[in-house]
Parts: sequence; structure tokens; C-alpha cells
Amino acid sequence: MGKDSNDWKDRLGVVYSTNPDFKYTTLSDLESEPETLAPEKQKLVVAIDRRSRGGKQVTLITGFVGTEEDLLALAKTLKTKCGVGGSAKDGQILIQGDFRDKVVALLTSMNYKAKRGN
Repeated sequence: MGKDSNDWKDRLGVVYSTNPDFKYTTLSDLESEPETLAPEKQKLVVAIDRRSRGGKQVTLITGFVGTEEDLLALAKTLKTKCGVGGSAKDGQILIQGDFRDKVVALLTSMNYKAKRGN
């Protein structure tokens, strides 16, 4: 009784197939991360956000298309260059503080198409 003991729960509601070559696929098998676009094809928007952050300012980078792994790598680079903390998820990067001009300069030097939002 290993990890696969609850495997049958994924197949609830599936009718039995007599096809010997039948391969059952779950929804999680079909969902895949989008392929990361080349930096030149990325259209990133660098904006400031103050909403629901207790009055604190954060630099918000949106528009990233790619894998979560590449997003985290870009976020780590930006956080290191700015010398501050932040986070990355759902195609967005948060950098603590107002670093719009610096982030746009960093992204353009890395061949990204970045523009300042607000």
C-alpha cells in the first residue's frame, strides 16, 4: 500500500474500456505550464502598487509568460540587483519598495521589452 493506493479516486465516473491500448489521462496530466518566451518577445509592465499592502509601496512586474521556474529565477535576479526582498507567483514579480526606474533599466539590459506602467 504505497502512494498509489488512492489512484482510483482520480478515475471516478470513468466507464470501463475494453481497448487494451487505452491510456487514462487525468486533468492534471493535460495542464502544462506555458513555454517561456524569449526575453525579446516578453512584454513586461513595471508599475507601482500600494493597494492592500498596509500603505507600503511595491514594484509590480506583470506580463511574464513562461514557467514558474524561470519566473522565480528572474525575480531572484531583480531582488538581488535591487538589494531588497520580494516574491514571485502567478506570472507577477513583487519587489519591495519603489524601484520602477531601476527595474526597467535592468530588464532592458537583459533584453526584455519592459515599459514603465504608472
